[in-house]
Amino acid sequence: MGAAVPVWLLDVDGVVNAVRPGWGAPPRSGVAWSAVDHYEYRLRWAPALVERIRSLHGSGLVEVRWCSTWCPDATALERLWRFPPLERALTVTPVPPGAHSWPLKLAAAHRMLSAGRRLVWTDDEAIPTADPVLDAAVTAGTALLLRPSPGRGLQPADLSAIETFARGTANPSTD
Repeated sequence: MGAAVPVWLLDVDGVVNAVRPGWGAPPRSGVAWSAVDHYEYRLRWAPALVERIRSLHGSGLVEVRWCSTWCPDATALERLWRFPPLERALTVTPVPPGAHSWPLKLAAAHRMLSAGRRLVWTDDEAIPTADPVLDAAVTAGTALLLRPSPGRGLQPADLSAIETFARGTANPSTD
């Protein structure tokens, strides 16, 4: 995909995997095996959300990249959600858990921006509230940062904001 296409750094837990995802239909659930943790995790998601992510990526409007502690096990998510193989923004194995992964995620966002890529970053925890690089990119209209409620994950309005941003038709605000 070209440099004009925004890179979407996509977290999983609290963003796609959510307790009460909503979207006007019953959630789906399934399991994904983590070869890193040697554990089977139960995930819960809104089918319409997964379909919309798949569609936006497939249309070439955005380039979705995993930016999650799930990166080493993302193949299991791709099978579960019928995603094509997506690039991984985090390449260390294992990815440090919880807040220990946040500096790696921030570095991935900075790399995208320094490479001249427009950025969509969706993460319920790791996006800092103040970062000069991200703040400047948001102000310039080259970054969209979305911090969904971890219990609900991304919602329809969030995906509409991502699509609007990707099309370059407006400068949506964060949060």
